[in-house]
Amino acid sequence: MRLLVCGGAGFIGSTFVRLRVRQHGDTVTVLDKLTYAGRQENLHDVIDDIRFVHGAIEDPVAVADAVAGCDAIVNFAAETHVDRSISGPEAFIITNMQGTHVLLEAARERGLRYVQVSTDEVYGSIDEGSFTERSPLQPSSPYSATKTGADLLVASYFHTYGLPTVICRGSNNYGPYQYPEKLIPLMILNALAGDPLPVYGDGRNVRNWLFVEDFGAGIGQVLERGAPGEAYNCGGPDECENLTVVTRILELAGADHSLIEFVTDRPGHDRRYSLSSEKLRALGWQPRVHFEEGIERTVRWYRDNAWWWEPIRSGAYREYYERHYGRALKS
Repeated sequence: MRLLVCGGAGFIGSTFVRLRVRQHGDTVTVLDKLTYAGRQENLHDVIDDIRFVHGAIEDPVAVADAVAGCDAIVNFAAETHVDRSISGPEAFIITNMQGTHVLLEAARERGLRYVQVSTDEVYGSIDEGSFTERSPLQPSSPYSATKTGADLLVASYFHTYGLPTVICRGSNNYGPYQYPEKLIPLMILNALAGDPLPVYGDGRNVRNWLFVEDFGAGIGQVLERGAPGEAYNCGGPDECENLTVVTRILELAGADHSLIEFVTDRPGHDRRYSLSSEKLRALGWQPRVHFEEGIERTVRWYRDNAWWWEPIRSGAYREYYERHYGRALKS
């Protein structure tokens, strides 16, 4: 296939690009704004095998340049960090909603298949059981609200214009190349450096963890076999409390549990996410990496790839961390 992958220099997007180039032989164009979390280093091992366009999805000129000659658009491009959406929601509205509109218009003008990469957070929190694709959308944060708005816009383009759109909603992803503002890489790098590990609230929030390569494969199934106008949940095989995740990271990093530091909870913090993936499994997908294997692989990758994270941890990320957590990184 000839794919335009928007946000392909980000964590999940770069994993998907690597999968499609290496395993499927696709011709890939990546469009990425290269914000703080989108880095060409994430594509270092496939950069010579793709076409890279530096630009924003909310820019129609950049999108028109990037989409030329493509058969389908897969949209990963988004502002994704809930904490940042609480302190500054405008960027999320621009990228997640306006940018999606620009991409949909480009797809409509050219009759392209369109895949929207979304999140379990559009459903809100669930105490028991799991969300299905028929569950109501009840976002809790500016981030999830903008992703919900984008999903609804995507669905409207199918119903109104007949555009062959599909949506894939993933549970919490983890793995190599994830920017360290997110829970797992943040805790890994702090544990390796001997810094305190800041845990929100009581640490009992539950997440449905999905190894990033499994999500990339799920999106590929939706791209190739998903029915136009449908949404598909892609959930991980294991649920864990955040505190359990942090404790296991400390064990794998060889760090002491005394580094755990409970901090004030995030406003509107969802208690539990859980996705039913039966609809996607019916297309032939299933997660292959359980959490114990995946977290071991992830900790090992960060330990072995300081070249990737040292420039982040020594740059603007340090300022963000101090501003957000009220303390500086020790090292």
